[in-house]
Amino acid sequence: MVDSLGVAVIGFGWMGRVHTQAYARVRHHYPRLPLRPELVTVAEEVPGRAEEAAEQFGFASATRDWREVAADPRVRAVSITAPNFLHREIGVAMAEAGKHIWIEKPVGLTAGDARAVADAVAKAAVRGAVGFNYRNAPAVEAARDLIASGGIGTVTHVRVRLFSDYAAHPESALTWRYERERGGSGVLGDLASHGVDLARYLIGDIASLTADTAVFVPERARPAGATAGHSRATGGELGPVENEDYVSCLLRFVSGARGVLEACRVSVGEQNNYGFEVHGTSGAVFWDFRRMNELGVSRGDRYQDQPVSTVHVGPGDGEFAAFQPGAANAMGYDDLKVIEAARFLRSIAEGEPYGATLDDAVRGAEALDAMVRSAQNGSWVDVRMP
Repeated sequence: MVDSLGVAVIGFGWMGRVHTQAYARVRHHYPRLPLRPELVTVAEEVPGRAEEAAEQFGFASATRDWREVAADPRVRAVSITAPNFLHREIGVAMAEAGKHIWIEKPVGLTAGDARAVADAVAKAAVRGAVGFNYRNAPAVEAARDLIASGGIGTVTHVRVRLFSDYAAHPESALTWRYERERGGSGVLGDLASHGVDLARYLIGDIASLTADTAVFVPERARPAGATAGHSRATGGELGPVENEDYVSCLLRFVSGARGVLEACRVSVGEQNNYGFEVHGTSGAVFWDFRRMNELGVSRGDRYQDQPVSTVHVGPGDGEFAAFQPGAANAMGYDDLKVIEAARFLRSIAEGEPYGATLDDAVRGAEALDAMVRSAQNGSWVDVRMP
């Protein structure tokens, strides 16, 4: 017998839509899941947006006040896809109300915010999942297995890149994303948080780092009304961009490996250029999100002039078999969120963590905070470890 699980979505921008679609699709791909998500309510403060979401996706109710979700006995699990500055308040409130939470990264603005949500989840004995979606790609999981098995020898160094142009246009509206108080550390929380998670997922914990940051578009126009995504605003009053457009970082891992992480939100000519290169003593593995279902793999005993092969992931790699029957059939971004939804539901049903957890969010946020400290003082800093 399959139990129903009442779910709510708080915040209905693009990511709220992606979570909702993942709930709708999850049992199509995972028919043996012991829980069936039911869309109970959607909360969004922008007038009319929640009602539109309810009509389109079939939520039973809609509200502008997320606090009503905490008090709703029909809701047992909540997706938190509101702006970053609300993550701590909403996450703690939902956990205290006994709701399981699936929360988007970076789980607040600081490691303190992430830790507060993690502590509330642990105290309430509910499950928590975090939206580090790129680790769910079957190719990334295959790369992790290859590395862990010693397939490329001992890891020596890694490079992680996250370049995008979503904020490159000088007419992009000055939304909350560009304010320190509401958007936190800019590209660090937005893109570098994914980079830190990939680095930790593949190589292990980061011991210390040194970072440099910059703002390349120092002013933007204030929007006249509600915005969605990365809207443009022309003719409005100009205001300062308070947080980072760019970060570069040198990493030292606990294992002894070295790394480079670079992220930028204003890279003209780059659209979602996310990926990594991991080098070991006898091989290497390469991944590019834009070719999500492929790996470049070099392994053997030649060392010098050793070739790189393109490997198409297939059934047997991560969760690929839940979506496609054979190698080289493409998966897409939204599929990664379906995997995330399935792991969240499985963790609720079985009482065990599956996928990225709030502990991962805390560890990642500690690294981001260390980057901020390093950029301020120009030195190597330790990443706090428990």
